[in-house]
Amino acid sequence: MTSEASFEILESLQADIAELIDRLPTLKHRQFIQQALATVVRLADSEVERLDWKILSAALADMERGFQLFYGYRHIRKVTIFGSARLASETPEYEMAVQFARAVCQLGFMVITGGGGGIMHAGQEGAGRDNSFGLNIQLPFEQEANPIIDGDPKLIHFKYFFTRKLFLLKESDAVALFPGGFGTQDEAFECMTLSQTGKFGPVPLVLIDSPGGDYWHSWSQYIDQQLVTRGLVSPEDPNLYTVTDNLEVACNTITNFYQGYHSSRYVGDQLVIRLKQELSDAEVELLNVNFSDILIKGRIEKSQVLPQEGQDETSALPRLLLYFNQRDLGRLYHMIAVINQLVIPSPEETAHPERK
Repeated sequence: MTSEASFEILESLQADIAELIDRLPTLKHRQFIQQALATVVRLADSEVERLDWKILSAALADMERGFQLFYGYRHIRKVTIFGSARLASETPEYEMAVQFARAVCQLGFMVITGGGGGIMHAGQEGAGRDNSFGLNIQLPFEQEANPIIDGDPKLIHFKYFFTRKLFLLKESDAVALFPGGFGTQDEAFECMTLSQTGKFGPVPLVLIDSPGGDYWHSWSQYIDQQLVTRGLVSPEDPNLYTVTDNLEVACNTITNFYQGYHSSRYVGDQLVIRLKQELSDAEVELLNVNFSDILIKGRIEKSQVLPQEGQDETSALPRLLLYFNQRDLGRLYHMIAVINQLVIPSPEETAHPERK
């Protein structure tokens, strides 16, 4: 790059930054923009390597593409599908993935995959191009996108695995795992770890075998025999996931999860659970009787939108407030299942489980 071109870029950047600083007091998310800018400024005055700046720059570019792509689809629930890239189209696991993706898209959901072959291809074959997102990865030997998503604007090529995985989980409202190798096992255990620690979800996790298959059934036995029995995980942690070889069960696990439960977030020390319908006082009392063990203090109480939630898009939804201990996530998933059993969805909600 010539010095003249470099000067022009710097001059343009100075103008853009000056304009951003002028507009900052009026921007909706000014607090976080200011924090991000302050972080970059501090780093600029720190002793960090050239490689560190390359990682930061490329990771931000990855995230920019992801944020911009998914913003327009933020009100549609999506299912991320993981599984082996090596399974051929004639295998029963591939066919099950096709059928599953087709079924959830018929329910209104969209599908996210890694954009490659095998189960990823199957997921997008079932979903179709219009209902698919492909989050591919740039590799020296170039993992090519499958022909269904190749060339689609909903296909992104990430530089880093960690930014790619961020979006595979961040944008998903359910995760479906099909049989696979080390990569699939890594994704399965990361989903469990993040769910168990409250860093992801709550969302339904469905481990799907082909009819009569035992890949995930054997995996679940290992969890029970080697982790639960030894006290290495909580006896309630298997509530985080569902193992099935039945297509209807897999789909129902996802739609039922959002029958009464909508979403959740923390406001200060309180967990706010947003509901599609308000529970009765008797139903809330039932939750207090059965789930007081997951509270660090107080009771589960009904609430409307809190002042701290600002211009939240879910402001019209009723809420439950609780001081959750942030440890017993398996029990929290159990409570969500009970809430979903208490709620009778409206015909509109039944027809559109994908709407956020």
